[in-house]
Amino acid sequence: MRHILAGLVLSSTLVARVWAGQPAYIYGVNLGSWLVLEPWLLPQEWLDMGGESCKVCSTCIASEAAFAKAYPDTVDTKFATHWDTWFTQDDVNKLKEAGINTVRIPLGYWIVERLVDRPQESFPRGGLKYLRRGLSWLKDAGIQVILDHHAVPGAQVTGQMFTGDCATEAKFYTPHNYHRALVWTAVMTGLSHLDPVFESVFAIEAVNNPISDATKTPGYGTFQKNFVQIIRAIELTLGIPVPSSNFPASVLPSVSNNFTAALIATTSAPMFSKEVQVALLEAIPILLEIGEACGLPKILEVSSSMQSRDPLVANFMDVNWQYNNPSNPADAAIGPQAYDSHLIYAHGGIAAADPTSYMISICNSKHIQDDAAVGNSPLWVGEWVLATEFKPTDAFMRQFGDAQKLAYSKGAGWIYWNFKIEVTKLEKSFDLVRQWSYIDGLRFDLLTQDPAALFDPNVCVPYMNSTIN
Repeated sequence: MRHILAGLVLSSTLVARVWAGQPAYIYGVNLGSWLVLEPWLLPQEWLDMGGESCKVCSTCIASEAAFAKAYPDTVDTKFATHWDTWFTQDDVNKLKEAGINTVRIPLGYWIVERLVDRPQESFPRGGLKYLRRGLSWLKDAGIQVILDHHAVPGAQVTGQMFTGDCATEAKFYTPHNYHRALVWTAVMTGLSHLDPVFESVFAIEAVNNPISDATKTPGYGTFQKNFVQIIRAIELTLGIPVPSSNFPASVLPSVSNNFTAALIATTSAPMFSKEVQVALLEAIPILLEIGEACGLPKILEVSSSMQSRDPLVANFMDVNWQYNNPSNPADAAIGPQAYDSHLIYAHGGIAAADPTSYMISICNSKHIQDDAAVGNSPLWVGEWVLATEFKPTDAFMRQFGDAQKLAYSKGAGWIYWNFKIEVTKLEKSFDLVRQWSYIDGLRFDLLTQDPAALFDPNVCVPYMNSTIN
């Protein structure tokens, strides 16, 4: 019998702080492979578009960048068709009906087209139009949004489709690419507060899945601080109160009715680093250009109503994502901040590859508590799945899903990867769909129809306080 746990988050041993605009408890899904296409999530569509499949993704047309270089004359049209059909109003309806209250939207830096270093870099154009349309649907459905900088300039890791470019070298960790990421952040922050269709956005994530070895990410800690400053600089310019002792009122820039003039004044405020000041100045013409293209004349204005708006939540991967003396993103906090952790057991390295080890590991997990101990709270689990390193039974997947929900209830909530997977006749498609698609997990009765429910609330009892492999 299925047991409904309407008060799941209240029963946790660690009650996470909830920022204004953030759902009291996050029941979420990722909109993966929409605006950052990952061919493994829709293998047949990718082949039909003209893409290729290979074991080493840098050696064939297996990423957006490779596709754009191979098909410069048709890439925009082909991707417009994909953007138009992969995430639709029908998907929003299904998510709302399933009780989903949050989506995390993976984005590439190239959605702000002026940031692409052409002709060295090539990506499809036109994605912002579809992001705005999707955000309007989500807003109407009452679903909150995290904008996730999933694919950053220069690629944050090598050989991964999710960076948009299966790069052989991770070039993100350079001044030039940090700068482009800061400009992207300024643009997204501005749109989140000035474009009505962005009103459901409550958080912006700085970087998805940076390199885990902190010795290979020079300057990342400084970037984290600049990322937060960028968000708060835009908000202070707009007159949005940011609770922080770091910003005494005597040095806040005065707010003008003209957004451009106000932001220029902000860039001279001594509290902001030189990198932040330069990035803000570069963002101004981009915001004006987007405002004109999207018919948003009020993007030039600062309204007194802004003072009633909530500041965005600055979102980072948790400090424990990295090793070798990583910078702690908690040190960058100015105003609301939250943390993200990804626990994909199917990728290995978490537990031995057998059902008992998986259950012992997740049922005794102290991951969220360990993060909270170093200031990384509130924390949500931004990616998790039913997939395993072995062939799971349906019964085990139900148990594993319940156990993960229980573990993640100690934090601010969870976001499943992914909202859907393409159903094809290709080998392994059936397993991919059942283990990685939230919508199909519901269809196959592998996940409870109510996200606050468990098949068995006592699922972890036999495994508690056991030795973790």
